[in-house]
Amino acid sequence: METVNKKLVNNFNKAIIPIITMVGPVTFWLLLFVLIPLIYVLGISFMEKGVYGGVEASFTLANYKALFDPLYLNIFLRSLIIAAATTFLCLIIGYPFAYFISKRSPMTRVILLMLVIVPFWTNSLIRTYGWIIILRTEGLLNQVLMTFHIINEPLKIMYTNIAVMIGMVYTLFPFMVLPLYSSIEKLDKSLLEAANDLGAKPKNSFLKVTLPLTKSGIFAGSILVFIPTLGYFFIPDLLGGSKIMLIGNLIRNQFLTARNWPLGAALSMVLIVLTIVLVGVYSKTGGDMEDIGRGF
Repeated sequence: METVNKKLVNNFNKAIIPIITMVGPVTFWLLLFVLIPLIYVLGISFMEKGVYGGVEASFTLANYKALFDPLYLNIFLRSLIIAAATTFLCLIIGYPFAYFISKRSPMTRVILLMLVIVPFWTNSLIRTYGWIIILRTEGLLNQVLMTFHIINEPLKIMYTNIAVMIGMVYTLFPFMVLPLYSSIEKLDKSLLEAANDLGAKPKNSFLKVTLPLTKSGIFAGSILVFIPTLGYFFIPDLLGGSKIMLIGNLIRNQFLTARNWPLGAALSMVLIVLTIVLVGVYSKTGGDMEDIGRGF
């Protein structure tokens, strides 16, 4: 009996200890750098702002009630519109590009994907400053358009919603292309051949076969673009100036300028809940979480 018990214990140790060894560090990392900070932010969101900018440990719902102020609701609405427009533009530009890549030879695919990833090698803040040089009144774009007599006077693009969307699309475009390429590349080519054999036109084949089977990549790319668009604050600051205020700018201002940490924490929790809801919907609709992972 003792021998049997020892064998069971040994088998248990052999099976469980490697799992604990592998999962333990990951669990500790997520607990220390994800869960605990989230709980901390959640706790602060129910506290009051101190007289001199600190946090007073007094429970209140005032921070969440303040979110229904018309000023904040307008910022939320503007942020959602810009995020939706940015996502849509990335999709209509990124889908044909990802489809084009998937149809190339293996070596060409590598080169094109590298061209998509190369911008990540440069700080996004520096690249945004590059757009200022291009879009400003005396910038490269206006000089080219006026040189070819396409316009008579410089276009006022800087410090507008259009400038912010251009910066957002440029920065987040790779996050749309990579999940789309992954989804399109996995597509079973025999299904397209079957559609062609049955007499389907290329348009119908795309709409009824390719598009539905790549919806997981579309949804994954949309999440990876939509959520960061709401959170980015440096692009609206640089390209939109003080005229464009999005949720990310509002959160940054509450923490660093107004010193109202509880309200900033409440705004942050709204973004976190929105992210969880979108990912949950994506998962429930049969989305592949690996497509989101490939976006990074």
